Amino acid sequence: MADVVLFAGRLILLALLYLFLLAAVRTGIGFIGQSHAATTGLRLTVVKGPRELSGKRVAIRGPIIIGRSPGADIVISDDFVSSRHARVTPTSTGATIEDLGSTNGTIVNGSRVLGTTPVQVGDVIDIGDVRLQVEST
Repeated sequence: MADVVLFAGRLILLALLYLFLLAAVRTGIGFIGQSHAATTGLRLTVVKGPRELSGKRVAIRGPIIIGRSPGADIVISDDFVSSRHARVTPTSTGATIEDLGSTNGTIVNGSRVLGTTPVQVGDVIDIGDVRLQVEST
């Protein structure tokens, strides 16, 4: 009986380890998957934030989710950031940003985002204590 319990415990531990590794890999996929040249010619650059994010550049090739969740493309570990805080989406003329119902809001050039808002080169996006800037590639 003890052998069966130990075997079941090992299986559960192994399953938890695989789930942890899957979550860790998914966290890094956002930056790795976004490393190619942007089709819109735009990118987001972290100009102010924690050391691990500062200077990061993400090409706007597809929808980019910004938030605290490990599944987000840009992960911001800040209590003022919702798990799925905002989405930046490429368009034929540039890009748009949309607040995804966050508690503390998304700020573009000093104004709170309501609905979908177009962004262009030079625009500054504030999410919690992190500042991103829209740049051309």
